Parts: sequence; C-alpha cells; structure tokens
Amino acid sequence: MKISYNWLREYVHSSLTPSDAEKVLSSIGLEVESMESVEQIPGSLEGVVVGEVLECEKHPGADKLSVTKVDAGEAEPLQIVCGAPNVAKGQKVFVAKVGTTLTFTSGEELKLKRAKIRGEESAGMICAEDELGIGTSHDGIMVLPSEAIVGTPAKEYLGLETDTLMEIGLTPNRVDAASHLGVARDFSAWLRFNGTDTKLIKPSVDKFDLLKRASDIAPVNVQVVATEGAPRYAGLTFDNITLAPSPEWLKKRLVAIGLRPINNVVDITNFILHETGHPLHAFDYDKIAGKEVVVRRAKDGELFTTLDGVERKLTTEDLMICDAEKPMTLAGIFGGAESGITSETKRVFLESAYFNPVSIRKSSKRHQIKTDASFRYERGADPEMVPYALKRAAILFQELANATIVGDVVDIYPDKIERAVVEINFDRVERLIGKKIGRENILNILEYLEYDVLKSDETGANISVPGYRVDVTRECDIVEDVLRIYGYNNVEIPERMVASITPGRKPDPESVKEGLSDFLAANGFHEIMNNSLTKGEYYTKLKSFPQENLVRILNPLSSDLNVMRQTLLLNGLEVVSYNINRQMPDLKIFEVGNVYSFQPSVEVENPSILKSYKESAKISMFVTGPGTQTWRAGANQASYFSLKGYLELLLRRYGVEPADLEYSAAPADLFSEGLVYKTQSGKEVAVMGTISQTLLKKFGIKQQVFAAEISWDVLFQLVKKQKILFKEMSKFPEVRRDLALLLDEEVNFYDLRKSSFKTEKKILKSVTLFDVYRGDKIPEGKKQYAISFVMQDPKETLRDKTVEETINKLLKNFETNFGAQLR
Repeated sequence: MKISYNWLREYVHSSLTPSDAEKVLSSIGLEVESMESVEQIPGSLEGVVVGEVLECEKHPGADKLSVTKVDAGEAEPLQIVCGAPNVAKGQKVFVAKVGTTLTFTSGEELKLKRAKIRGEESAGMICAEDELGIGTSHDGIMVLPSEAIVGTPAKEYLGLETDTLMEIGLTPNRVDAASHLGVARDFSAWLRFNGTDTKLIKPSVDKFDLLKRASDIAPVNVQVVATEGAPRYAGLTFDNITLAPSPEWLKKRLVAIGLRPINNVVDITNFILHETGHPLHAFDYDKIAGKEVVVRRAKDGELFTTLDGVERKLTTEDLMICDAEKPMTLAGIFGGAESGITSETKRVFLESAYFNPVSIRKSSKRHQIKTDASFRYERGADPEMVPYALKRAAILFQELANATIVGDVVDIYPDKIERAVVEINFDRVERLIGKKIGRENILNILEYLEYDVLKSDETGANISVPGYRVDVTRECDIVEDVLRIYGYNNVEIPERMVASITPGRKPDPESVKEGLSDFLAANGFHEIMNNSLTKGEYYTKLKSFPQENLVRILNPLSSDLNVMRQTLLLNGLEVVSYNINRQMPDLKIFEVGNVYSFQPSVEVENPSILKSYKESAKISMFVTGPGTQTWRAGANQASYFSLKGYLELLLRRYGVEPADLEYSAAPADLFSEGLVYKTQSGKEVAVMGTISQTLLKKFGIKQQVFAAEISWDVLFQLVKKQKILFKEMSKFPEVRRDLALLLDEEVNFYDLRKSSFKTEKKILKSVTLFDVYRGDKIPEGKKQYAISFVMQDPKETLRDKTVEETINKLLKNFETNFGAQLR
C-alpha cells in the first residue's frame, strides 16, 4: 500500500519528519517496507529563478534569435541568447542558470553550460513550459505576472512539493489501513496517546444536503436480487457533468502514489478509493438500458467482456451489476467494456456498495483478475463507509465537474450488519499484555481507534467494534489493538521468568535433521526451500502420485499454486530448471520439507478429525551438470553413482547399512533407472535414480538430472534403533580371504551377505562383492561373483586353522543354500 506523507498530513497535523513517522507506523503494526523521496518535478527546478528581461535586441547573426540582458537576482545581469518569438523587454520570466539540469516534459534532460551561439555569449536559458517540465507548450517562453519578485526560486514561486512515499506491507487482516484515512487513524491514535493533541481530521460531508439538484432526467432505479452477495448497495445519479482535466491538487495526490490522472470523474473515484479505502464505480448513465441497475448472479455460461477486452465465461457464483438487458460489471472486481466513462459522458450513475467478501474472492480467483477494488472487497470492506464515500464523491463531483444531483441517494440495506460487541476484563487484558497499564489507558486507546464503550465499570467493559475492523471478534483481538498503540517496547522484560522444562525426546528429531543438513552442506550441497503449494498440472500422468491423492486449495492464489505438493522432486526440478536457464548447470542441492496427500479410501469416524489427510517429512537430493575442469583434474561429472554414493554415505552416517536393506526398481514414471531402498518390513527408506526424459522435458531441462528422496519418518525410526556404544578397537590384525563362486543368475549378493553373517556371527566383520563376471567359460544362465571376506577376533590373533574352518563353513553354506560352485 502506497502512502503519501504530505497527503497523510491532511488528516493528521503532525510535525514529525518522515523518518520519525516511519518508526511510529512500523511500531504500531503498519510496517513501512520502503521510503523514497518524490519530487513533483524531477530536480525541483533547482537553479531556476524568477528573472526580469532588462534589454532585448535582435541577434546580429541570426534573424530568429534575440540577445537579452536578464536580472536574475545576482550582482550582474546575465546575457542570454533566446530563440522564443515572444521574448520582450520588461517581462518577468523563469531563468535557468549555468550548471542547472532541466528535465523536459518529454523526459529529455539538458545540463546548461556557458556557450557561444552564433558568436554571442549565452550564460543561461529563458524557459518555456515544456523545458521546465510543468506543461506541454513550446510556443514561447513563460511570461510571469509583473508582481513576481526577481531572484525567487522557481520551486518556491510555483509551490512545488517534495513528498515522501511510504510502502506499507499490510497483513491480510488489516485492510482498514489500505487508505490514507485508515493509516491516519492509527497514526493519530499513537500521537494522542503520547500526549499530542492531533485528532483525526475526517473530511466533512455536511455540504451534501446543500448540493445543487436537477430533475431533467429520471434517476436510475436499483434492484438488488442477490442480497446475500450485496448486503448493502447504494447509488446516486448525476447530470450535467463536464469532463475535464483534474485540478492540480488532485493530480498531485494521484501522481504521488503512482497513479496516472485521466479526467476529473475517474480521478475522483480513484482519489476516494485511496482516501477512504472504499471502492466506487462510475457508470455512463446513457449506456444503462432501461435506466435500471440490477444486482444479480450471472447465468451459467453467460458471456461478458471486461474493460480489458477479454470475453469471460461466467458461472452462477459470479455476482454481476446489470442493466435491464445485459451485464455491465463484474461486481467489486472489474468494469465492462460497454458501460464505462468516455470523453462523451454527460451523466453518471455512481455506485457505492458492500459486497460479500467470499463471493468477491472466489470470482477474483476464478477469473484471475486482481484490482484495487477486489483487493479491498475480498478482505472485507466497511459497510458503514458506503454512504460516506458516496457523499464525499458527490461533493467533489459538483466542485470539480459542475455536476447536479438527480433524485436521492438509493441505499438498499435490508439486513443491517450489526457491530460486534466484545466483553473485556481489565485484569485479563493486563495479564495478556504482561504489564499493568491501567483502566484509563485501555479505554483511551480504544476511543482513539473509534471503538465505542457501551458500558464500563472497575472490572471490565463492553466494547462495540467499529465496522472497519472486520477481524476483531474476541477479547484477545482488542488486546492486540491496545498493545499496538501502547507500544510493545513499553512492556519491560521481567527480571525473572518462570518456565517448566520438559525433557526432549532422545534422539531429538530436530537435532538429527540439523546434523543431516550439516552433513550434506559439508559435502558440497546447497540447501533450497520451496513453497508447499505447487501446480496441480505437474501430477498429470504420474502413477506414483495420483491426482486423486492431491490436497487441493479451495481458493488458490493462482493455477500455479492450486495444490499441496506430494513430493519434493517436482519442486526441486523447478529449481534445477531455473538455475540451468541462468547459466548455472552444475548443481548439488537438497531440501528438507513436508509433503501432503489425501487418502480418499480412509474412513473417518469423527469428521472433525482429518484422518484422510496425511503430512509427512521428506529429504530430497539432486546432482546434475558436466562438472568443472581444472588444470589439476578433469571434470567431476554428476552421475547416477555419485548420487548413490552420497545417499549411502548419508545412510551409513546415521547407522543404516545399505547392504542390510532390501531393493526394488524405482517407479518408471519418475526415473528411467533407479532403486528403492526398503526396510525388512517393506517400508520405503529412500528412492533414487536418473530422472526420466519425459519429466525433464516437462520442466524444459536438456541435461541429465539424478535425484533421491528420503522418507524422513522411516529413516528416523531406523536411527532410533541404533544404539551407540563405546567399543575399543581391536589390537589384533584382520584377515582377508576371497572366493570366486559360480552362481545361478537368480541369486543376488544381498542374500549371500545376509546368509554369511548368519553362518558366522563371531569373527566375520565384512562381506564385499568386488567383481561380477559373465562371458567366456561361464555357462549360460550362470555368473561369477568375486567376494571378499574380512575376519577379526577382538581377543586374539586369528590362526590359519580357524580362518580355514570359517571359510569352509561359509562355502558349505553357499553350496547347500544357493547351489554355488567354487572356481
């Protein structure tokens, strides 16, 4: 939300500097995210002064130039060569001195230097409107009234302002501060509480009853059919409107906050929006068929062309402002192409309404239209502001556009929205604040914020919440408002704090996660963080993550954020694509985050318990890229095996031996090749492999990407089972023996290893497969495994006899259980 400090001070007479005001606003919950100085004219015409032409003679070497002597308030007159046809002796003019930088209306900049023009020296410039940036005329120089004082700076003479523009970051519940009056209300409350008598100056609308009336035309008739969508709808008809450029003060206000002035009628509605926070909409009276406005729901499939020229297909949930024949506006969101104000407009119907926030939000999201009006309506406008905004605009219409009012204000409000009433207890309020601030301070702050105290005693009060605070419904909400103005920094930290210490779990899951992240970072990975909301389109044709298991958002911000993610892999591929497109092809990244799924088959006994929704933690890893070649070594290209190495190193770091896990093929819709690591009970520990070309193409990635995803909950259960015990390293040497075994193709190393440790539990330390051979002299359907066995006794040096007995025992086991033959 952009706030002009000069504009703000029209409602709060404050002497604070913009910097001090920024600190105040941030302290009361209206965080100022940025500040910038705004000049009405770039450079504020620094170096331009009022001058008087003392002499004016024709240039001896050019018919269209004049040589002048100009008094610019300095000791000696300036000689200036001027090409304007209207320059004459005795004129008061604007003079730009040497060294001045002028910004023309066209945007072009010119820095003045001392020069010779056709042989005559020129020390400055007598300026036209467009050369000063204050107009478009270049017919001649600006001639000022004779009473203008020589030497007066142009900034002072023209009354140019230097403003400060503040960008306020509003939280979703503070739509009341989406206006200058809304910010001024909080600012005034803080100033008054801190001893400054600076009441909020809200422009009066008392003059409305004295405005000129006309009866040459019939006022627009209003009919509200969809009362649930438009609980309050008001309007007023105007005649004899004169469309013209807005006055300078109005243009100045709009330009300060980045809006382009259009004409007096449109500018007034924009001004009211940013002054009060309440949107208005102006219709061309002559384009309203039947001179009737009907507020109704759209017909299913009805077509409507909005102001941007886009034809939109409506549903029965869309609220429309129609005339007797057709839709004119998507209520509270966007105007139509055929009912807006044009240069031919003479009569206007002005709308001021309170629309149902849910209805506006749904339509805005459905049609993907974001406007200043929808921003305010969908967060909850103030129903009490409806007539005030309309009357305020009517006064300006008559002052700036010579409008006359036709008929009375139409205000359809069948079911009044009552103010919320909250009962507060002073002791409880002070306990929540953490300090005794006194009953009087509490009630004063609420009064400054325009709350009404219905009744009060020593223990508590009944508070009527103003219509602009749509989010205040509980005592704790009142406490928040009181504390904002009282000041969080005024609540001292107690000298002693009492807290109960609850022993944490062993091992602590957060500590394990931190250690895991540190481990990956130490191995060259960079951590990424992605939004849990993602694009539902990613999950089309993915059997591993069916679309029916997606957790869908009811009111998504956009189609790119319409579901909760089921996996970290797709978000990670977004990051990979983003970096590759920015010339960073070598990546090693990881993410720790949650994934979400919906299980429609789960029966829920108690509807309040969302058993059908599941949230779980995952860890993803990605490696990709050709690597970087140095003078000492070749490129370390990312590969399937490099990722597998990192993954298994991570598992071993936390006591999980990959060889003790079971394996299966990774899902083909995600990986072209890969593995699934599983526990003995079949739970998935991790999945890794080469991302499929189909998936890479979906993200526009043209290089191989290798990825893994670890199931944190399963991994943590394995970590919990690990018992860390101190064990002295053996003082006795290891003994290694190798066996070459001829085996059937169906036999796998995992089963051989597992069987080996069952056969010899005491001295066998490791079993490693170091070669697999198929080919010459190996029968069809057979393969050769070369396996290394490492043995060690912690109590004594192993003797050859013991080693041989152990190897024979292992060999017999292989022959009996696997049909192995020693080669």
